[in-house]
Amino acid sequence: MLKTLVCLAMLVQLAMAATHTVGGANGGWDSSTDVQTWVASHKFSVGDNLLFQYTPNHDVLEVTKADYDSCQTSSPLGTYSDGNTLVPLTSPGKRYFICGTIGHCSQGMKIEINTLATSPSIPPSASPAPKTSPSPAKTPESTAGSPSSTLSPETSPSATPSVSPAPEMSPLTTKTPESAPVSPSPADVTSMESPETASSPSGPPPSPANRNRFQRCLTFGFGLLLLVLLAL
Repeated sequence: MLKTLVCLAMLVQLAMAATHTVGGANGGWDSSTDVQTWVASHKFSVGDNLLFQYTPNHDVLEVTKADYDSCQTSSPLGTYSDGNTLVPLTSPGKRYFICGTIGHCSQGMKIEINTLATSPSIPPSASPAPKTSPSPAKTPESTAGSPSSTLSPETSPSATPSVSPAPEMSPLTTKTPESAPVSPSPADVTSMESPETASSPSGPPPSPANRNRFQRCLTFGFGLLLLVLLAL
């Protein structure tokens, strides 16, 4: 996928490559055109082309920096004389061109071209979206601050109050008002005697109050015994 995008970008770059006519539309490669001013008003990039258009009394020589400064035509890097020369700018850096006709270079027919490097650019619409890591969510345990900030909605004081479970009590030590033992009175002792003694002709019959106390004592005894059994 990445190679395809790079190739597409290179094709777009080649399609957008500019061809610069030396001297401009109203000038040309001749001694009457200020080619130095023309060069200063343009920018050149890798993939662009230079187009030299000239008459037969002119030519184009590509030379070194030293020959460019001294207008030396004896050892050119390249020579063109077809009248319509297209020079591709294939690499970044500076290149130097002069006219080989005697006296024309010293009259200003020379240019210094600074070619800028361009890296293949991926179209913005095809660039992958940057990955963003989700920000860590703050939990009540990791949030620093007042004690109220560490409470969850379930444990917040403003929410439903929590009810702590009642401590388990031993059945033998738990005493309720209903199950508290009552110290029997002499009359109760009399009422708690065996049925044979209570029904003897010599004693009075038990009163309803004594009978109720007796039932309560029996109920308490059975309840206490049941609790002991359950505890075991």
